[in-house]
Amino acid sequence: VQLQASGGGLVQAGGSLRLSCTASGRTFSDRHMGWFRQAPGKEREFVAAISASAIMTAYADSVKGRFTISRDNAKNSVYLQMNSLKPEDTAVYYCAANSDYYWLSTTYMTPTTYNKWGQGTLVTVSS
Repeated sequence: VQLQASGGGLVQAGGSLRLSCTASGRTFSDRHMGWFRQAPGKEREFVAAISASAIMTAYADSVKGRFTISRDNAKNSVYLQMNSLKPEDTAVYYCAANSDYYWLSTTYMTPTTYNKWGQGTLVTVSS
């Protein structure tokens, strides 16, 4: 599966953005998907994940209640709706496809369990 992320941009604090990630390949619907982000000088961190069936989702504490992950398997796409954005949300956002069959926090929160990554899309939140 190949991933293409889009939707980043410049937004004022309190604003919203919707990131999209479109996958090519026939196995998208079998894969748990995640969003990660990396700010300058910081390590890549988990943001949100969604199970292959879309039944289960998980969020980092820092975005819980503000971000919503969703997917449309018919469109081979996963989305991240980001509301009430803060300057500390500024980062490059990456979508990724997980290689593990099981839905476990030890897997979906860990970047090394994802074996396919999109190219990243920059989100800048001004104060």
